[in-house]
Amino acid sequence: MDSVANLIRAKTSLILLTVTLVTFFCAFTLAQDQVTLSKPLHLRWSFETNGTDNITPASDEGMIYVPLSDGVVVSLQVADGELFWKSEIGGGISASPVADTRGVYVASESSQPPNSPYPQATGALRALSRQSGVTMWMRTLPSPFRGALISNQSILFGGTSDGRLYAIKKESGEILWVKYNSSPFNSSPVLSGNSLYVGDGVGNLLAVEQTTGQTLWRYRTHRALDNPVVVIEGSVFAGSRDGSVYAVNESTGRLRWRVRTGAAVQSIVAAGKCLLATSLDNFVYCLSPQRGVRLWKYRLAGRALARPLVLNDSALVTPLVGDEGVILSLQDGKKVNSIYVGEDNNTGASPLLSGNLILLTTRKGLLAFSSQAITATAQD
Repeated sequence: MDSVANLIRAKTSLILLTVTLVTFFCAFTLAQDQVTLSKPLHLRWSFETNGTDNITPASDEGMIYVPLSDGVVVSLQVADGELFWKSEIGGGISASPVADTRGVYVASESSQPPNSPYPQATGALRALSRQSGVTMWMRTLPSPFRGALISNQSILFGGTSDGRLYAIKKESGEILWVKYNSSPFNSSPVLSGNSLYVGDGVGNLLAVEQTTGQTLWRYRTHRALDNPVVVIEGSVFAGSRDGSVYAVNESTGRLRWRVRTGAAVQSIVAAGKCLLATSLDNFVYCLSPQRGVRLWKYRLAGRALARPLVLNDSALVTPLVGDEGVILSLQDGKKVNSIYVGEDNNTGASPLLSGNLILLTTRKGLLAFSSQAITATAQD
């Protein structure tokens, strides 16, 4: 009996040791694969094309969907950049797409026919199959979406150039509600809780109920709000063309603080203790979310139209001038690393993190960087 018990204990110990080793190996491998912006980054693959624009791609479950000029969308495998499908929907892509397990949702626009006696619809929204790129449904609109589309589990949201804010069912393309505004929308809505926040072309910041479209509150800045807001710690933060960053109470819409930068604010993003703001004065500002106190600022080689990518204790900023993406420490704003992209090759499309890869949309195609130096090239 003792020998049998000893044998069972020995086998149990061996199994536990095996599980421990496997767990350790998986954890070690995962740690090795994690992207750290402050450490050397290597080109993993590139997808070469001259058709990229300032529109940020969408990614979901190992795939990335890249809008190209002339109304083309390509689906690439994130792992190696290989082309999966190509869909030619015509016109031009008017807003950044969004993707989920149901499909890829793409907004496009067409030109108004010359000498037409009647106004015609110039906007369209399509749901493309994730597997093939085939259109599953299409909804025509009087005017095109701008900025970016955003969604919850069942509804798509977006604002158009004629001042309409839409909620559209993902499954069918049916319009759930439409809200009319007196000025156009150029930025992406942001969802938080049951509310939607969006800025318009004259400086209004709107809080809207997601399911009904009812206005909860409205705050007026001095000039247009062209970039997505940030919602953290009970405040809604907005960057305006008037050169200011505004902090507004999320519940009431009342101003908490306002801080000026040197020029129009191009983007804002939450970054731990920082609220990062890029301005057309070529500076990146780190502001305290609580009071708007400037913690540091960093001067770029040129303007950054894209939103920075924040990862752990660093931020990647992609100015239009120069040959690199700049990586800054969030602690003190000092440059800790860079990514070479080629001379004046950056665009206004925001960098993305997909799995263990950083994806950059450049004027010559898409670049994927990781902590591992394995290079492959794909052609469009």
